[in-house]
Amino acid sequence: MSVSCSDCFSDLLCGEDSGIFSEESPECSSDLESPAGCEESIATFIEDERNFVPGFDYLARFRSHPLDASARALSVAWILKVHSYYGFQPLTAYLSVNYLDRFLYSRRLPQTEGWPLQLLSVACLSLAAKMEEPLVPSLLDLQVEGAKYIFEPRTIRRMELLVLNVLDWRLRSVTPFSFIGFFAWKLDSTATFTGFLITRATEIILSNIQEASFLEYWPSCIAAAAILSAANEIPSFSMVKAEHAESWCDGLSKEKIIGCYQLMKDFLIKSCRKKTPKILPQLRVTLRSRVSSSTDSSSSSSSSSCKRRKLNSCLWVDDDKGNSE
Repeated sequence: MSVSCSDCFSDLLCGEDSGIFSEESPECSSDLESPAGCEESIATFIEDERNFVPGFDYLARFRSHPLDASARALSVAWILKVHSYYGFQPLTAYLSVNYLDRFLYSRRLPQTEGWPLQLLSVACLSLAAKMEEPLVPSLLDLQVEGAKYIFEPRTIRRMELLVLNVLDWRLRSVTPFSFIGFFAWKLDSTATFTGFLITRATEIILSNIQEASFLEYWPSCIAAAAILSAANEIPSFSMVKAEHAESWCDGLSKEKIIGCYQLMKDFLIKSCRKKTPKILPQLRVTLRSRVSSSTDSSSSSSSSSCKRRKLNSCLWVDDDKGNSE
């Protein structure tokens, strides 16, 4: 379904007098690594991060309107699918959701579901990709992975201008990725496990951005909790507690870190429970093939091979990228 410009908001066009340099933005690097001697930069990020998050009443809106929370979750899920489809950087996905949340906090859409929210999602993802990716798909190619509506490029460009206007053209935001390299070094000054800590913390952050509950916490707190969650998977850091992270830099709140850390643990447990049943069908097929092998080895070999092919085929169909082959 194609939506033309005439179908969009009446105020999609913003004035051309507000340029991209109208507001100074912090020099946030998209690089996940942070050097050991960057305490001054981290202090600046701590001070500025409040300018790149929605207000506290934004989370209250989702708690009082479950339909809004559900619509946001679907939009973020779509952004993550496209992010995975094109192999975008982690920061691109996070910025996309950050733009979406900051826009929704400042400007209400005509409706919480349907094409307006999808148009906003496409525009936010496009802007984030232009900020961080060396190669950006065309606006038509960006609309993949189950998009219900297909928008004309000129419609998306007008929405991009509206987003830029609402965000005051401040796209280079402070995110958890501004902190995780520094926090990983604080926890592991020998750099023995720094690579793992950063990689695993990145995965944890992306796996949680779909949940509205994390809107309660600022980027530095999310980064600290993610590093602690990653450290829990390393025996050498099994004794590290959330309370220890407060000393990593000024401005961190022990109570907030503990709350965010516990929330991450809860969602990790829920995620593991959801994934467990998927293994059971394969175990049953294996057991059946072993039983039949005791009676007829040749028949078992043929039957087992056939069943494995069918199982693999089913799993492939369920894969998100299976329909792209």
